[in-house]
Amino acid sequence: MISLRQMRSVVAVAEEGSFTKAANRENATQSGISQHVSAVEDALGIRLFERTSDGVLLTPAGARYYRRVLNILRSAEEAIIDAQKSRETLTGSVRAGIMPVLARAALAPALSWMAEQHPDVSIQIIEGYSGALTDNVKAEELDFAIVPAFAGAVGLNVTHLAQDREMLVGGPKSGIVHGKPVRLKDLPAFKLVTPSRTNIRKTRIEDYLTTHSVRVDRVMEMDAMLGTLDFVARSDWVTILPGVICAPDGHGRIRRVAPIDEPPLYLDLVQIEPARRPLSAQAQIFLDALKREVEILVAE
Repeated sequence: MISLRQMRSVVAVAEEGSFTKAANRENATQSGISQHVSAVEDALGIRLFERTSDGVLLTPAGARYYRRVLNILRSAEEAIIDAQKSRETLTGSVRAGIMPVLARAALAPALSWMAEQHPDVSIQIIEGYSGALTDNVKAEELDFAIVPAFAGAVGLNVTHLAQDREMLVGGPKSGIVHGKPVRLKDLPAFKLVTPSRTNIRKTRIEDYLTTHSVRVDRVMEMDAMLGTLDFVARSDWVTILPGVICAPDGHGRIRRVAPIDEPPLYLDLVQIEPARRPLSAQAQIFLDALKREVEILVAE
């Protein structure tokens, strides 16, 4: 008889590509994880993994077993969630990962609604960039995260959330005309603040600038959203940000915001969660509240 704990060990090794990393994720010892995997292999009479110089890889039979086990683990969690729905009061905790571009405008209204409607739910918010948040979700340190679209990863469910238009943002010294669409290739060389390479948006922005022959005088990398907003407001530097974070600047007095046009540049947002378990009722409700706020901001 193969236990759920043994199945979880197989899934952890498959997704982490390492017995050591799997042990860390499962709060277990490496020998314990190895014993669970060996027990499953003995029970099935097949090899699930092949060791390589870079770690371990699923065999073809192991890949088939992994996909089946994911469904079993997810069904077991769904049974627990379904049973808990009979409670009159929603309780429990939510651990969510949020990009800085969402934290400024979408987070507070969603949190306020949640606190009023479900005061017994405890919420923990981690603000970060895509790479770190993705690792946190894979390790089940977060129930879900909202990040820029990417190719996906083993062990994650990735669902499209929204598409938002990118904006050129600067202060009064930037020369930006607030609210007027701008063609970046028509501008004289400008000084640009971008995220660092740990942020998926960095590559997308660079690709756009290169493809459309946009002239950039200097580049400064900054992974501090509030610092970026304050810096461009005080200087002649500019940055490129999704419209969702620009909502508080709708008046145009502190920062000027102009949609990037001909061609436009878009940011696709996705929600990610562990493939091996569904969202709890409280996590799903909070995610839905965030979605509503994002949809409102994107539509403005």
